[in-house]
Amino acid sequence: MIYGILHLSFWGYLIALMVMTQLTIAGVTVYLHRCQAHRALTLHPAISHFFRLWLWLTTGMNTKAWTAIHRKHHARCETEEDPHSPQVMGLKKVLWQGAELYRLESANNETLDRFGQGTPDDWLENKVYTPYGSMGILSMFIIDLVLFGVPGITIWALQMMWMPFFAAGVVNGIGHYWGYRNYECADAARNISPLGWFLAGEELHNNHHAFGSSAKFSVKWWEFDLGWGYIKLFQWLGLAQVKKVSPKIQTEPNKKVIDAETIKAIIIHRLQILSHYSKDVILPVLKTEKKHAGEKGSELFRRAKTLLIRELSLFSKLERSRLALLLRKKQTLRQVYYYRLKLQKIWNLTTANQKELIEALQEWCRSAENSGISALKEFSHRLKSYVPHIQIRGNHGIQAD
Repeated sequence: MIYGILHLSFWGYLIALMVMTQLTIAGVTVYLHRCQAHRALTLHPAISHFFRLWLWLTTGMNTKAWTAIHRKHHARCETEEDPHSPQVMGLKKVLWQGAELYRLESANNETLDRFGQGTPDDWLENKVYTPYGSMGILSMFIIDLVLFGVPGITIWALQMMWMPFFAAGVVNGIGHYWGYRNYECADAARNISPLGWFLAGEELHNNHHAFGSSAKFSVKWWEFDLGWGYIKLFQWLGLAQVKKVSPKIQTEPNKKVIDAETIKAIIIHRLQILSHYSKDVILPVLKTEKKHAGEKGSELFRRAKTLLIRELSLFSKLERSRLALLLRKKQTLRQVYYYRLKLQKIWNLTTANQKELIEALQEWCRSAENSGISALKEFSHRLKSYVPHIQIRGNHGIQAD
């Protein structure tokens, strides 16, 4: 029995390890993350119970604690109250001590009570999974030993290391420190990779923070979200129902007036519109300015793209001073940058009524079209054509723009 009852080859053991670790991340991303924490879908009780059992065996976690900690992370992101922000605690600490940060926060009853509402509260959760987390891990050790023999000890050890490092460390650490951003949300979340297969879509962290209640994490045609593939499979089998995905921005080409539909559209789709503004207005103007400046002015434009499109609240003092210098030296860039800020101010006017919002957006468009900047004028015309996309609740999702 030195090789267990399965007696696999080296490649067999490797495949078994990959299948089991991927099953764990499927449980995390589909059940804990998208279903429980964000209510983006519902799962058949059989699937939910299977994932609860499997996660108890492979991580010792219970649903309420994980859900509460993750919801608090979104509510307090990049602040001192964030349970695992590398922007506050440093990348090294979150990357290598992510599991310890999780354990520390899971002992905070205030977090569990405030953010853990709506999670399973049955006999299994209260009498088995929550009080006996270590028993799940021990049970997995015995299962691995019986199935795989002595190699099962290594398989078990790698299973136990996988979640603390990749989920608690890589996603929570690198996912808020390094990568690319499709959307300028108010936190530092980034997409680690456009191919979300190894971590089943959790790599697409910026997309998720931009649209937290979406069951689908990929938003560009070239991005891949394996977790969404699992959801679609469960949906096809009648075991899942998608409640919400990120909204797709729509236009009516013949629409040329600012009305209530326009206001609704820019509020719902503000992150997509901000992305379009950066791509269609700021970057073309920046390209022209850099071309005119030549090599002499190259230092002024160092990291200019990031400075002009990044969320201002994420800047350091040095970055703010560099942005101020760039805007002081380049009038056209200053114009398009301030038009962006004025547009953001409109959709942040939470106390304004509909009439005031319409008038503010009309004035923005009039001013943009008279600015003498062609990119601004074209964007203004496009802005008038935006209409809100109505979310569909049911078995069919909506792909984001």
